[in-house]
Amino acid sequence: MAEPIRVLLVDDESAITDSLGAFLTDAGFDVRVADDGIAALAATASWRPSIIVCDVIMPRLDGRGVVRELRQQGDWTPLILLTKVDATPERSAALDEGADDYLSKPFDPDELVSRIRAVLRRATAGAPPLSAADRLVAGELVYDRRARRIWLAGKELALTPRALLLLEYLMGRPGEVHSRDRLLSTLWGFDFPASTRAVDHRIAELRRVLNDDAGRPRFIETVQSLGYRFVARVERA
Repeated sequence: MAEPIRVLLVDDESAITDSLGAFLTDAGFDVRVADDGIAALAATASWRPSIIVCDVIMPRLDGRGVVRELRQQGDWTPLILLTKVDATPERSAALDEGADDYLSKPFDPDELVSRIRAVLRRATAGAPPLSAADRLVAGELVYDRRARRIWLAGKELALTPRALLLLEYLMGRPGEVHSRDRLLSTLWGFDFPASTRAVDHRIAELRRVLNDDAGRPRFIETVQSLGYRFVARVERA
């Protein structure tokens, strides 16, 4: 029998770790708790969790500090950040620093379980996630995350900033279905005055620029009643 997935749950609020820890245990995970970032680093070194679920706002060392410290050490243990802060720049900065995913409080615990399993499916032991790679390649499509530039068959393409951010998010998580609500909250933010149609418009822009047929997609597939999925194989350059 395979060993259960080890989840290190990091939060300074005992009410959250008690309730969420019990839920994750009932879901079949082996759960340990740390109450701040310093304790999280010590537990990561001694216990070697499969994944870390970490609050952002904590005393001594916050969640983004945990991400930075681990990545600077060359430790690419998958990590999901939890926070009440719901601003797109905050999320983008955390992902750029090496977090694998980001979930805003309050959230459905079932959604967290789904995110944990999705992150672990795409994680490669000891390697940075695709979402943190400097350059992503899907066939003839090349995306340079640092320069925010994209090429198809050697020709540089022009995209609006939001479409480029959407493409980066999808390419960094290939094979996963992302709902319109999820994409809207992650890339636009709950405080952004837009509906899920904004996501559809940017998907349409991507398909037009990438010459991608919605009926026979090379890159972005519409999953009926669910959302969108990047279907091409993605590799680090």
